[in-house]
Amino acid sequence: MIAGIIGGTGQMGRFFAGVFQTAGWETVVSGRRTELTNRDVAEMADLVLVSVPIRATAEVIREIAPLLSEDQVFCDLTSLKVEPVRAMLASRAEVIGLHPMFGPGVASLRGQTIVATPARCSQETLDTLLSVFREQGAEITISTPEDHDRMMAVIQGLTHFVTLAKAEAIRRTGTDIAESLHFTSPIYRIEMGLVGRILAQDAGLYGDILQMNPAVPEVLARFEEAVLALREIVESGDADRFQEFFAANAAHYASYLVSATEETDDLINHVVSGR
Repeated sequence: MIAGIIGGTGQMGRFFAGVFQTAGWETVVSGRRTELTNRDVAEMADLVLVSVPIRATAEVIREIAPLLSEDQVFCDLTSLKVEPVRAMLASRAEVIGLHPMFGPGVASLRGQTIVATPARCSQETLDTLLSVFREQGAEITISTPEDHDRMMAVIQGLTHFVTLAKAEAIRRTGTDIAESLHFTSPIYRIEMGLVGRILAQDAGLYGDILQMNPAVPEVLARFEEAVLALREIVESGDADRFQEFFAANAAHYASYLVSATEETDDLINHVVSGR
């Protein structure tokens, strides 16, 4: 079996080329500096996997879709799924959208999550592909492209928005970051670490996640409402209203509270032991 990685010279492309090689597949890649073109890879591979930036994904898919046959499998690794899957369905190939919920810096697939959105494929094809990931320790979540993008508007869109808004608010206060770390609890340091982690990476990735998912604006509208409501409660000084607000959210998260405490205790202990 041949896995063809379009964008295979990028970090995520190289990572997944390694994944398929570990599974015993031959791999071929195309990129800006490779002898093989996207067309070459599309014509050679049993499975064609597109691993390019979000804004370029649909264009690259449309470029190669007419070249594929019903005997091939067409996949992508994009953080959004509705538009890429729709573009892949214009081909004759079997279509399975993929979204790895991690960056290329991970050591392996062990313990990592991959969301799969099978759109047109046999069960045998799906099982064969997912076994490549499962046998290397990945957890697989099956979804539709629509449900995936709605969930990503919260998991990625809202999370990144809140983190970036926090960074901007702290910058506007004029707080010195290095000085603030001398006042930290372990939890504050973890949260600041998340801010720094995002700001150390590519702005384009986070911009695309926020700007290109059509489900994000509605989620951000709910966030804006929540911020205004909580601010009004805080400024009112009414302890009972704050208690009611807090209790409503604790009830919504009830099934997660114990494991959330245990997981963050582990993180805190790791931070403290590393000092």
